[in-house]
Amino acid sequence: MMNEAVDWREWMRGLGRQLRRVREFLGLSQDQVARLAGVSQGAVSRLEAGRGLATPMVVVLKVHRVLTRALQAFDPAIPDDEVRDTLGLENLIAPPAGAGGRHEPLPITRDADLEMLVHLYRTLPERQRRTLVAVVRATASSLGDGTPAEISHTGS
Repeated sequence: MMNEAVDWREWMRGLGRQLRRVREFLGLSQDQVARLAGVSQGAVSRLEAGRGLATPMVVVLKVHRVLTRALQAFDPAIPDDEVRDTLGLENLIAPPAGAGGRHEPLPITRDADLEMLVHLYRTLPERQRRTLVAVVRATASSLGDGTPAEISHTGS
């Protein structure tokens, strides 16, 4: 039975916000997601902005597939269980129960501080990224047993 109380525009805006947060967490541009999904960058932009109410389902599914595959490449302990569930196909096709109201985006990782560090890293230019990593590595080394400082720099 169709739930007439669902605010589909708000649901699409929430979906778009969540997809954008996952894309940014993964360090992908809209253009990269579009190319991997075989859709236009404008389609990704409209979807993320919540202006995708009339977006063909195939576009939503293609973008979803790219983000899900990229997220699966992470250590399974990093992404939050709710994000994994939200990115599940069954939750993409139908809104969650009680989806008529405004929703806050789900955390992407199990640790909000880790998510914040990844976001900071992704928003910095390359030269400043190296500085951030060096500062974090030195701080971790001074707080612990020195193990983080022994990790070799693999480049980002």
